[in-house]
Amino acid sequence: NSRGSASLLKDTIAVAELSASGPFEGHDLLRRGFTSVKNELMPSHPLELSEKNFQLNQDKTNFDTLRNIQGIHAPLKLQMEFRAVKQVQRLPFLHSSNIALDTLRGNNECIGFEDILNDPSQSEVMGEPHMMVEYKLGLL
Repeated sequence: NSRGSASLLKDTIAVAELSASGPFEGHDLLRRGFTSVKNELMPSHPLELSEKNFQLNQDKTNFDTLRNIQGIHAPLKLQMEFRAVKQVQRLPFLHSSNIALDTLRGNNECIGFEDILNDPSQSEVMGEPHMMVEYKLGLL
């Protein structure tokens, strides 16, 4: 048994990863870049992908139903309206609620997770306004 666990340990540690300083050396940022905990985690739950694509799948189902009921023009018109609404945004440093998109989808009367825990003051988007607009326009 002890020999089997030793061979497992030997198989999991790559020899190339060990440096001259030993196996307890710190992470080398210059050679390997920043570490990402997300990349080191175990595979995600099978439902995670389904939850990420929930709105896309729901829109697809609604478009199929609308096509079967009213014809091809109805989902095409709604998709064009979705595209037009998504293009209208505030300046890059301001939080956008996308209320028009929520109204088109019928989510304007629903209270969800993002409505309560999506505080704009804690947003990662906040920054130097002039630099963010110049970056968005491709001037930087």
